[in-house]
Amino acid sequence: MSKKAIVTDKAPKALGPYSAGVVSGGSINVSGQLGIDPATGKLAGDDIQSQTRQSLTNVKNILEAAGASMADVVETTVLLADISEFAAMNEIYTEFFEAPYPARAAFQVAALPGGGRVEIKAVARI
Repeated sequence: MSKKAIVTDKAPKALGPYSAGVVSGGSINVSGQLGIDPATGKLAGDDIQSQTRQSLTNVKNILEAAGASMADVVETTVLLADISEFAAMNEIYTEFFEAPYPARAAFQVAALPGGGRVEIKAVARI
């Protein structure tokens, strides 16, 4: 099975040895995206709403670079620095997805890189 890395300047550069996304076997796997603005390389804001919006914008831009859209997303994983921000994250999440929503797991982690509040990864089918 072949795989192709997705490269776009509309998403932040990887913080380690991984691709922003990979197309393989009819799927697009988007690596976890922090709320980093690719223009500045910094978090989009200190609050969960700004970071969630930027995280999902990064996911969207990576998908679009592969010829897909948010409507193609079948699963997401949401990592939160503070689970009490779950509802606030959901408010922004629904700006990017419509019913039927992707399957999803969401949980709190001990910490995220760079002091991030949220990291979101996605799987899309094409």
